[in-house]
Amino acid sequence: MKLNPNYSNLKESYLFAEVADRTAKFAAAHPEMKIIKLGIGDVTLPVCRAAVEAGVKAAQQMGEQSAFRGYGPYEGYEFLREKIRAYYAARGVMHGLDEIFVSDGAKSDVSGILDLFDRDNTVLVPNPVYPVYVDSNVMDGRKIVYASGTEENGFLPLPDRKVKADIIYICSPNNPTGAAYDKEGLKKWVDYAVENKAVILFDAAYEFFISDKSLPHSIYEIEGAKQCAIEICSFSKTAGFTGVRLGYMVIPKALDGGKPNGMWFRRQSTKYNGASYIVQRMGEAVLTEQGLKQVGENVSKYMKNAALISDTLSKTGVWHTGGVNSPYIWLKCPGGDSWKFFDRLLCVGVVGTPGAGFGENGEGYFRLTAFNTYDNTLEAMLRLEKMLG
Repeated sequence: MKLNPNYSNLKESYLFAEVADRTAKFAAAHPEMKIIKLGIGDVTLPVCRAAVEAGVKAAQQMGEQSAFRGYGPYEGYEFLREKIRAYYAARGVMHGLDEIFVSDGAKSDVSGILDLFDRDNTVLVPNPVYPVYVDSNVMDGRKIVYASGTEENGFLPLPDRKVKADIIYICSPNNPTGAAYDKEGLKKWVDYAVENKAVILFDAAYEFFISDKSLPHSIYEIEGAKQCAIEICSFSKTAGFTGVRLGYMVIPKALDGGKPNGMWFRRQSTKYNGASYIVQRMGEAVLTEQGLKQVGENVSKYMKNAALISDTLSKTGVWHTGGVNSPYIWLKCPGGDSWKFFDRLLCVGVVGTPGAGFGENGEGYFRLTAFNTYDNTLEAMLRLEKMLG
């Protein structure tokens, strides 16, 4: 028996596990202090009423002989894929039903999709970056190169023709920085991918938070994207499904003659039993007119928190970005060291995420999330303001 040697190349601890561990130790030592978490991107508002009612109805159906469901289709139930197709169509993007695959979330798809690609491929990821992009490829032993996101380029790096890559990760709006590409920026990435015969893995998990109507919600709004891109999306942050688990992926048949599409179906039929019938009925309800309205109300509450965080940072003279088209606020650490700032903020009972955990370019920056109640966010900002004062 031989273990995978690539695991020894991983950092000792996953970023959010380290944040949770430090927070737990501090809380145990200070039981009198209320800890306010603006770190991990977990939601706090309940699942919308339309989805809850659909879930209850579906659960009841599972207790009736006439309506009971066993294993579902490997690509997801048609009723949900139809709703996803209609959701895209409303933005002028057309997909075939057989190009949409339902899953249990974006994190699973971001790593699982790598099963389709040879380990000799070179992977290009932005820096700073969501750690799963990097860690998943380290586990497989792939070569990784980076596109440098900086304050100067708005944390939206563009392709460098001198750098060759086979698999390209793009997250827009970006986790952790909150920056979102415009159509011109995404077109440059699409052209680069086509030129290099590369594939773009486009993470659109936060597209519902985009408020600027000029910004694309899907890479398929860009000409040529169906020839080079796979899009991954999730109900987790949009509909509060972090504890419910549901996502989907689009693999166009125009990509490499339809081979990846067929390979993914084969992969899913071997390795995956699908999201539950109950959860998929909940997802279907989210994508109804009533469901989208209710979800939009929750997103508006989170973005109100984001505005509060941004206003507080502006008041205290702290440089920051994000929080307009994303639930994340990316700030420059007073003092520079992101883990030291984490500890300093934790001392007043507020948890954030050190930028160093998102890559070399993240050092000196810090991520706060809008995923809490307004009252908690207000209290956290009063503590932050006092600490910085």
